[in-house]
Amino acid sequence: MTAQFERRFAELDKQLIQLLNATTMRGDPRREGQTEYLAPDSILNWSVKVKALLEKVCGKESSYLQRFTEADQNQMFDIGIARFERMRAVFLAAKEDFEGGYLNSLRNLVQAEVFTSELKQAEELLKSGYAMAAAVIAGVVLETTLRDLCSTNGLEHGGLNKMNENLTKAGAYNSLQQKRITVMAAIRNSAAHGKTNEFNPGDVKGMIDDVERFLAATLQ
Repeated sequence: MTAQFERRFAELDKQLIQLLNATTMRGDPRREGQTEYLAPDSILNWSVKVKALLEKVCGKESSYLQRFTEADQNQMFDIGIARFERMRAVFLAAKEDFEGGYLNSLRNLVQAEVFTSELKQAEELLKSGYAMAAAVIAGVVLETTLRDLCSTNGLEHGGLNKMNENLTKAGAYNSLQQKRITVMAAIRNSAAHGKTNEFNPGDVKGMIDDVERFLAATLQ
C-alpha cells in the first residue's frame, strides 16, 4: 500500500460516514410514507473524489471504476438513497482490496506487461539499427516508472534527474541505483535531442537491460 492512497481512502471513508450521519427522512411523492434523503450535491462531491481515486489506484479500465460508475447511475425503481448505497458498496469493496494489497498487485501486473511490450519494441528497433528510437522508448518507460514511484512516495513529478534525486533522498532506492538511473537518463536525453555521437548501440542495449532490471525490482 502507498501512504498517499491509504490516506485518501481513509479520508473518503470518513466522509462516507459523515454522509450517512447526515441522512434525513423526507416524504417521497412516488410512494407513501418517508424515505431516506441525502443532498445530491454532497453525494456528487463524494462520488467525484472516489472516481478520481479509483482511476489512479486501479486504472481507467478497471472493473472497480466501471462498477462504481454503473452504481452512480439512477435506476427506475430507486428509492431514497439507493444509488448512494450502491456506490458505497463498491467503494468499501475497493477499499478492502486495497488494504489487502490486491489492487496494487493487479495494477503492477498490468503495468509490467505494458512496459515489457515497450522494451521488446525498443530491442527490436535496436536490432534493426534504430538506436536513437530505441533509447527514446526505453527512456519513456524509465520516466513513467519514476513518476509512479514519486506518486507512491508523495513526491512531486519533474525531470528525470530531479525525480531520481528526490526518490533517493526518500529512500525509494539506494545511491548505486541513483547512479545507474543518471546514466540511463543521460542516454535518453542525448537520444531525445538527436545527439547520436554521445552514445552507441552498446550503450542503448545496456540501458534497456538496466531499465528491465529496475522494473523487476520496482513492480513487485
